[in-house]
Amino acid sequence: MQQFDTVILGGGPGGLAVAYGLHAQGQRVAVVEKDLWGGTCPNRGCDPKKILMAAVEAQARSATLQSHGLNGVPQLDWPALMAKKRAYTSIIPGGTESGLKSAEIAHFHAAARFNADGSVQAGKDQLKATNVVIATGQAPRLPHIAGQEWLRTSNDFLDLDHLPDDVTFMGAGYVGVELATIANAAGRQVHLVHHSDRPLRAFDADLVQDLMSRLKAAGIDVQLMTDIVKVEPDGDEYRVTTKSGASWTTGMVFASAGRLPVIADLGLDQVNVATTTHGITVNDHLQTTNPHIFAIGDVVDRPQPKLTPVAGYEGRYVVTALTATDAVDPIHYPAIPSVVYGKSQLAQIGVTPEQAQRDSQTYRVNDLDLTHWFSYQRIEDPKARIKVVIERASGRIVGAAVLSMEAEQVINYLAFVIQQKLDSVAINQSILAYPTLASDLTYFN
Repeated sequence: MQQFDTVILGGGPGGLAVAYGLHAQGQRVAVVEKDLWGGTCPNRGCDPKKILMAAVEAQARSATLQSHGLNGVPQLDWPALMAKKRAYTSIIPGGTESGLKSAEIAHFHAAARFNADGSVQAGKDQLKATNVVIATGQAPRLPHIAGQEWLRTSNDFLDLDHLPDDVTFMGAGYVGVELATIANAAGRQVHLVHHSDRPLRAFDADLVQDLMSRLKAAGIDVQLMTDIVKVEPDGDEYRVTTKSGASWTTGMVFASAGRLPVIADLGLDQVNVATTTHGITVNDHLQTTNPHIFAIGDVVDRPQPKLTPVAGYEGRYVVTALTATDAVDPIHYPAIPSVVYGKSQLAQIGVTPEQAQRDSQTYRVNDLDLTHWFSYQRIEDPKARIKVVIERASGRIVGAAVLSMEAEQVINYLAFVIQQKLDSVAINQSILAYPTLASDLTYFN
């Protein structure tokens, strides 16, 4: 049995933040990863998706400026785009492991499972530690339908040699909307099927409706209030049947209806760690129901968005919690921006417009059509809108929801404004480069 101060389960951004942080503080740590070193984000998630999305965004910008200074819309070259993606992802696992080796951090490429005595079994190795941090993340969920075995996931989409002429996505959450947008930009016929009339439920309903209208205008077959109940081979393709009775043939069907925490094979019952269907239960110090076992990142059942920066933030908190000589305060999360990427980006942060409307005595909402503001008119953004939530007592911006081709930048500016608690006076006292998205901040209050 090998002895460590802390064992970390999961070699993704969250787990690595813990490993390097504790190692720098002199702890003897070990990282166990059963899949790709580096985790989902750089291998099969946000990074490769954003590489593909770069071409989509460039194409969209070109399309809006036709007859406004540009001629000809570029076409996506799928093999070339995939080659660029693979040039990035192919070096992630080896580079991550090399970093651990260089730092002399013990690491094991094996499935991990708790033993009854609290030790961790990593393949043939048995690891004992004072504390364990679980950072195993999530994996795509396959719905239980007839023909489940024919479904593919986002992992498959992000590594396709060939993208069929017709593709279907089952679920219009982050993953479904973003991948459908990429496939549509690549010139494919796209079907996006969602079980309710409220896709992207965490986001502002009005802006989601605007986004769905834009997807339909781009040629995506958006079907709400139904679900796929059967997938079966049909020659070289697949026949899809929905609850409403609709049926069509398609080249591939991707399950994009959520993800599940990777906890099933960890043996958590052996060490009295409580879970829900949404992940591992933790307290406000990220401790599980076993005080010597912590959990961070997407594997945790918590209301905060399941995003890579959140996992890193929690990892740094756990480093402090495990090395501080005095008791540490409960974890406090700043306002967290969330973005659905695409030709038009949907972003949100802080107090939502819906929350503000329920408490109108505390908040007011500025609903602004930005389409004809200079920042958006110059790029011919077809639909730009922001709902800014303002605290009445202080006059400070405390939340926002944005739909535009520039939403990812605007939401990050607002993250800084919210975190620094800047009111309109403080914003107006800044001299910002003009005309830019940042200079528009002075008009949001």
